[in-house]
Amino acid sequence: MATQNDYIKKLEQVSKMTVDEAKKALLDEVQRDLTSEIAKKIRAAEERIKLDSHEKANEILADALKHGVTSFVAEYTVSSIIVPNEEVKGRIIGAEGRNIRAFEKDAGVEILIDETNEIRISSFDSVRREVAKRALEILIKDSRIQPSRIEEVMKLTRANMEDVLLEEGKKIAEECGVYNLPVDLLRLIGKFKFRTSYGQNLGHHTIEETKMGIALAEELGAKVDVVRLGCLLHDIGKVVTDEEGNHIDVGVTTARKFGIAKEVVNCIAEHHEDKPFSSIESYLVWTADAASGSRPGARYEPHEGYVKRMDKIEELVKGFEGVETAYAFQAGRDVRVFVDPNEVDDDRLTVLVHEITQKLEKEAEYAGQIKVTAVRETRAVDTTSAK
Repeated sequence: MATQNDYIKKLEQVSKMTVDEAKKALLDEVQRDLTSEIAKKIRAAEERIKLDSHEKANEILADALKHGVTSFVAEYTVSSIIVPNEEVKGRIIGAEGRNIRAFEKDAGVEILIDETNEIRISSFDSVRREVAKRALEILIKDSRIQPSRIEEVMKLTRANMEDVLLEEGKKIAEECGVYNLPVDLLRLIGKFKFRTSYGQNLGHHTIEETKMGIALAEELGAKVDVVRLGCLLHDIGKVVTDEEGNHIDVGVTTARKFGIAKEVVNCIAEHHEDKPFSSIESYLVWTADAASGSRPGARYEPHEGYVKRMDKIEELVKGFEGVETAYAFQAGRDVRVFVDPNEVDDDRLTVLVHEITQKLEKEAEYAGQIKVTAVRETRAVDTTSAK
């Protein structure tokens, strides 16, 4: 009678494999089946994870965008003041319009007064417009409206603009939850209120972006304070005028000057992907910046082009010898040029206007015609002796 060992030996002879080899072959086959099945499950899991993560990412971004909603009204080119009565309106205009002309010349803005006694101060330069508005409010309260007083108030208001910038800087920083920044840095941040990028107010954009960045950092467990300060300062280079370079390089230099932490400086340096992201915080600052800038209605490129066109027209005119200053109005269709009477006489004035017109035709970007008005005036001042 054959034993178990006899059967095993016969099987080994037929299969040409030992028992151990057969076990190994069987296990290998099972392993291959298991590996194939595991791979299928892994691929299915990965697809599910991708789908879930995409949905989760959308949820996080949508929630962050809600945090960025602010009660901001865009400021473009006009500020308004209500005149108390017809008497004040008459003083603002002055005899034969001398007061309003003096104000427009000194402030570099255009004044429009309608029948409802609303004064509209028009200028593409929001800092200039803000100075004019504050000065006009002082003059209305003071009631002494005359050319010499206008000049005095405008000078005082420009000097006080540093306090205005500090005040606005504090508001923006506090809205973002940032406190105890250096005074000079706060003044720079205050300039955000008077700067636009593609029609989007920089102060509004900064507050909106910072709130989004904070929400993202909290959701993902990143360093909230780094993201907060990185968002607040990411565009600081755009308002620094005494440094050369693009706004990223200038922003990095400025942040280092104020002793800002390296992690935050990296966020500034990397927020346009000019350098690889060095941290999750840097990536979140970039994400919040992109979300704020690209959301529907955030930016209005034609306005940005309008501002650049007005700037270019003014700079072209100021380049002529003898021109003290120049202001563009009516979307660049009207340019007022003020000359130094000691350098430009009456005969030269006519030639200068023609030369300016020719230059604008060749180099300025405009639609229609540009009217150039040059003003040359002399002034005599004397003072009585003291008694």
